[in-house]
Amino acid sequence: MRVPDWLTRSPEEQIEYDVDVLFGAWPAHPEDPDLRTVRRHLGRSGIQHALAISTRGALFDAAAGNAETLQAAGSGVGGPEFIPVGTVDLRDAVGVGERLDELVDQGVRCLRLFTLQQGVQGATPAYEHVVGEAVARGMVLLQDGDPRTFGPVLAGRGADVVFLDLHVYLLTDFLLIARDEPGFRATTRMLSSPDGIERVVETVGAEHLVFGSRTPFMDVSPQTLRLRYARIDPGDRALIAGGNVKALLGKVG
Repeated sequence: MRVPDWLTRSPEEQIEYDVDVLFGAWPAHPEDPDLRTVRRHLGRSGIQHALAISTRGALFDAAAGNAETLQAAGSGVGGPEFIPVGTVDLRDAVGVGERLDELVDQGVRCLRLFTLQQGVQGATPAYEHVVGEAVARGMVLLQDGDPRTFGPVLAGRGADVVFLDLHVYLLTDFLLIARDEPGFRATTRMLSSPDGIERVVETVGAEHLVFGSRTPFMDVSPQTLRLRYARIDPGDRALIAGGNVKALLGKVG
């Protein structure tokens, strides 16, 4: 029996949870990564659990995408465990409460908002309605786009939010928002400066960072290495590599 890759890695190398994983067709990508390919890719990188979502929900049909995601989470096709992430179409927000109830009833605890793909550039009435309904149900929001645009809209709601596109150039703004919002977190994916991760840990704490790779559309290796060699305490590294997400899922489960 083959030993999983993550079991052979040191604690500094292991990633317990990756919050930013997709599978399926994507514009301008040369291939459409299927489940088996994505799982194999994650496994080689020592990732144990993936918060994953079908791209169909973002680009074509939210309901069909959610169905694919739920099927993938229970498929058992080798590699890391898939934890389903749901989505809705932000351009069709009427009746979204019922759709969110269906997701929650099926065990989905995270909602990914594809504002970039769906042309939502700020606090539209539909966006605010969806956010309000999701927060009322205790769902964790996975938010794409500029944190400076969506952070102020999400602030003051008691929301648990993971910003998926925090660039190191925007770090100061995120730190200023996050110090007053314990539920705001960001992925390490674009914190590529020599001290990006360290600045977050020193300023607002490791509780505000999680690991997210954007697999299969980004290379995982530089991101795992950056976290491995970050000049932070092992306990903080463990929080970022999975402890924070595990606590989040336990909170809403």
